[in-house]
Amino acid sequence: MLRYIDHRKMGRGKHGWLDSYFHFSFAEYYNPDNMHFGVLRVINDDTVQAGEGFDTHPHQNMEIISYVVDGELTHADSMQNRRTLTRGQAQYMSAGTGVTHSEYNLGEGPLRFLQIWILPDRDNYAPSYGDYRFTWEDRLDKWLPIAGGSPESPGPIKIHADINVYAAQITGQSGGARGGELAFEVGPERQAYLVLIEGAARVAARSGEYTLSERDALEITGENITVSAADSSHLLVLEMAQL
Repeated sequence: MLRYIDHRKMGRGKHGWLDSYFHFSFAEYYNPDNMHFGVLRVINDDTVQAGEGFDTHPHQNMEIISYVVDGELTHADSMQNRRTLTRGQAQYMSAGTGVTHSEYNLGEGPLRFLQIWILPDRDNYAPSYGDYRFTWEDRLDKWLPIAGGSPESPGPIKIHADINVYAAQITGQSGGARGGELAFEVGPERQAYLVLIEGAARVAARSGEYTLSERDALEITGENITVSAADSSHLLVLEMAQL
């Protein structure tokens, strides 16, 4: 089963320095029928203007991944970590028993990043932080494993939840005259959430197909998909157990 999410109907937060699209209920956007998808609690598509950011604030009992789409993201936290990440790189923070952090755009242009919150498999883990500086080439016309919640997961970032995160850029060349094409398997009793970060793509499955534009999303339950694009398209997929 596929369910299409139009970015034009998502929750919005506009604050001058910050422009956000909310995939799920968050801040000023509240919809009791759109609280989460499996263990996926938050995806915020945030654009932060230069010199602005999120002041120091607390988190607890949440797995948090930030994926940089464009610009520079500078992170600082109460565990004495201070790091700056750029396009295609990702950071992870397990808030566990409690942590404070800030996120700023100290670059010269706008910063766009996906803020992803995942419900942990239990509360009160010891807080931790990590980041990974993936090369852009590692996601060209293939799924790049970003994070995973089991020892068998190919993702280098390990998280406390049954979920796997992948990124890809379809160049539009891998499928010859048809453009670029990538398949993704969603096993029995599994589901996935696909975000079309940049570009446009067609997603086809046994139950039907949809054409997605930038910032659109798709819920996928219990069936495999094929993603195709005539031109360059940037994607993120979060695959998880059904709840």
